[in-house]
Amino acid sequence: MGLRRTAAGPGSRRRGDVGFAIASCAVLAAYNNVAGMRPWHRRWYPVLNACATGAALAAAAASGLTATDMGLGRAKLRPGLRLGSRVAAATAGGWLAIAVVPAARPVLRDERITGLTGREVAYQVMVRIPVGTVLWEETAFRGVLLAALRRVMPRGTAVAVASGVFGIWHIRPTMGALRANKLAASPGKTVAAVTAGVAATAAGGVLLSWLRIRSGSLAAPALLHLATNCVGPLAAYAIAPAPGGQPGRPVTGWPHSASFLKFIEYIF
Repeated sequence: MGLRRTAAGPGSRRRGDVGFAIASCAVLAAYNNVAGMRPWHRRWYPVLNACATGAALAAAAASGLTATDMGLGRAKLRPGLRLGSRVAAATAGGWLAIAVVPAARPVLRDERITGLTGREVAYQVMVRIPVGTVLWEETAFRGVLLAALRRVMPRGTAVAVASGVFGIWHIRPTMGALRANKLAASPGKTVAAVTAGVAATAAGGVLLSWLRIRSGSLAAPALLHLATNCVGPLAAYAIAPAPGGQPGRPVTGWPHSASFLKFIEYIF
């Protein structure tokens, strides 16, 4: 792919490539665990993350990475859309199957969805998730970070490192999920649960990275990411019980234990 520099290249450029890769890892490992704790970040989530996306792309371009390096080249867009559409359709089908099978519906229970109005759900799946989560995370991890790492190390190692950083990115959200579900019973259990969440997130990062490399385009992992994060909440909202007990508009306080939907959203 031409991402990795040869040993014959200028030493200063090699050092710059390594420095950019290290800085990218450090910034992304800290960003969501530090900025994400701030009320202003939660309030302006889509806007701030869209700005962060632009900043990451500008920094990557200044470091010498091209659009093709980051999966944004036009030549690979169609393959990315084809592969991404297939996996996204399968994922959406899985969510819908869960929604129509009564025995499986408990995995869709999520108070964050059942307490929202239709307009609020629309905002989540049309603005907050696509712009604030998918655009930012796919650009940052499968675009900039993966390309920066592949420039200085073998592909498999680059995928492992990028996916590991993606797991670290989700430490704070996983702890938030545990608190919301009242699952942080003891420090030991909390550490074990966070470790499991980071590992699962890293595994998800490997899959998304594989789609990016296989297709050559960010479109493939982005479409899977969208299907995972958007169709689930829509399915949960569609089957949420109305005050009278029938499916319809959501009601706050739907009893649930550990929400699978919440866990899936935090994984990605």
